[in-house]
Amino acid sequence: MLGNLQDGLSQLFSTPANLMFFVFALLAIGGAIFAISFTRVIHMVVSLAVTFLSLAGLYVLLNAEFVAFVQILIYAGAISILMIFGIMMTKHESEETELKRPLHTWLTGIGAVALFGILFYAIQYSTFPDAQAFDPGENNTASIGKLIFNEHVIPFELMSVLLTVAFIGAIVLAKREEE
Repeated sequence: MLGNLQDGLSQLFSTPANLMFFVFALLAIGGAIFAISFTRVIHMVVSLAVTFLSLAGLYVLLNAEFVAFVQILIYAGAISILMIFGIMMTKHESEETELKRPLHTWLTGIGAVALFGILFYAIQYSTFPDAQAFDPGENNTASIGKLIFNEHVIPFELMSVLLTVAFIGAIVLAKREEE
């Protein structure tokens, strides 16, 4: 049993792509956990930005460069900046209360380790079907553009109108607070 586990771990870390996947996955999980556990809002936003950037790294490993670029441009850039502006425009109390629940922290940690152990065991000892061959040099950006502007043009335009209305609403609310 222990020999199979060692063989599985050595196979897992045998290629640089698997090692980078592990690093990006840990950064994504860690950033998400920190985003929900920090008490200061600016620290939460930075944690979310780390999560977004590590997800973009995972997309690059999956040969989805366009999706990775959009992830960086939209989420890591625009959404993080929007959240920082929201933090700067709102009032925050300087008094922070920190709840101390050591039993809760320990149980959460034990549960997380158990979950990852079960997932690791399930992935190592399951059989996956062979992946269908695809051409990694294929330009999927053109296909995405054709889908967006041919078949899904109405939802795309409705989303742009919705985002514009939300942006104008945010400006109006910010002006009201100022007055």
